[in-house]
Amino acid sequence: MKRTSVISTFVFSVLLFVLMIFCFYPQISYADAPQDVTLQYDSSTQTLAVMITHKTSFSFHHIKSVEIKKNSAVISTTNYDTQPAEVPFTYSYKVAAAEGDKLEVTATCSLSGSKTGTITVSGATK
Repeated sequence: MKRTSVISTFVFSVLLFVLMIFCFYPQISYADAPQDVTLQYDSSTQTLAVMITHKTSFSFHHIKSVEIKKNSAVISTTNYDTQPAEVPFTYSYKVAAAEGDKLEVTATCSLSGSKTGTITVSGATK
């Protein structure tokens, strides 16, 4: 009977400690999806710049993938284990696109949600 009481007290103490952490650091208890995905395409270098706003304090909470579609067809998916510390941050990709092509990029969080940005390629550099 005494052993059960000791185990119960220990479990209660651990749960109370975890609850206190979530109260004092509420950002731990939830994960934000990316707030913004902004695209710029440079026709002269055929480079797509993807600026992502995604705040995080922990390495396990990051942008885990960036998927690029051209005219609704997936042309690349890049997976990441971390993200840059500065927010917003920019990833650059070589993408062959012509005037009128629609580029769509989806950034997916490792814990929760995703955000998509689109751009239509024009003849002039954007």
